[in-house]
Amino acid sequence: MIGTLSIVTRVGFILRPDRQSPGPLLDELVAHLVLRGDTAVVCAEDEPRPTGAEVVPENSIGASIDLAVALGGDGTVLRACTLVADHGVPVLGINLGYLGFLSPFDPNDAKPALDAALSKQLPIEDRSRMRVKLTMANGEVREHNGLNEAVLHQGTMARLVELVAFVDGQLITEYRADGLIVATPTGSTAYNLAAGGPVIMPGLGALSITPICAHALTNRPLVVSQNQTITIQIPGQVDSHDVVLTVDGTWVQPISPGDRVDISAADRPFRVFVSHKPYFDILREKLHWGVRNE
Repeated sequence: MIGTLSIVTRVGFILRPDRQSPGPLLDELVAHLVLRGDTAVVCAEDEPRPTGAEVVPENSIGASIDLAVALGGDGTVLRACTLVADHGVPVLGINLGYLGFLSPFDPNDAKPALDAALSKQLPIEDRSRMRVKLTMANGEVREHNGLNEAVLHQGTMARLVELVAFVDGQLITEYRADGLIVATPTGSTAYNLAAGGPVIMPGLGALSITPICAHALTNRPLVVSQNQTITIQIPGQVDSHDVVLTVDGTWVQPISPGDRVDISAADRPFRVFVSHKPYFDILREKLHWGVRNE
């Protein structure tokens, strides 16, 4: 879904998860907003804190702003998604990292891109997220929303893990592999791609299920509707150790026989500003799609 932004007065800045400084760019953008008469907001947990910026706790920034600017790479965009997506706040990604698949704007384009976003000249794309629900054998329930992928794998041992997967209660198969990836269209070009999974265009209501180094020639990636529920369990008879569930590489939970992981579409999407560049142009530029070695 493509949309535009309503009137914006408060702009929040999300910095790299490793707290690495964005350099002078943050000061420049905050000063630019002040000249415009808008309000700049930064997280209390982050450094630096530019002059003229309002400081709020990280866990309340989503409710405090109308637009977020992520200064970093894709990891920074994932952090921004965690902080603001449930509030419907769109994110403008400025790439200070290596790949920047979710951050389409370079630092030199930061001010023009911000002005375009504020003047509603920049399109907004809704990216579907996944809701990951872990129901433990003792009845405890833990939930987390992800933008890229959920991965079940051996956390410390280099050995196969046995997993059984279902879609809407229908058995898919039992996997013996290094792990299993469930990815959104956005996450299809991340870990899923590296594991041989399919590229899914943004906007498609789908989830992919990709085994990691499966110990069977017949195991292949599978694409299902995001309106379906994917359930993954460790077979009860399996003596499994150190299996972990990770979501977007940050939310980590241990998994044991008797636990159940249910993955479905999240209630609210992630809203992100996109460039006018076609999707396949981005694939060729970022991932060298179709490039031949001469």
